[in-house]
Amino acid sequence: MNNNSEKKKPNPERVAILRSLPLEIKSQITGEEAQAFMYDEDLPESLLNKLKDYLE
Repeated sequence: MNNNSEKKKPNPERVAILRSLPLEIKSQITGEEAQAFMYDEDLPESLLNKLKDYLE
């Protein structure tokens, strides 16, 4: 990890969203996808497809 990532904190609302997802969805999300979501980075298309039924 570079220094920039270490100082950055995850978005608590997004962490809570990930935790509230059904286990079947959580088990499909990769660590890279979860990190992008929690740190407000550009979301991979693969993650958007997995979450499309849960996001507005």
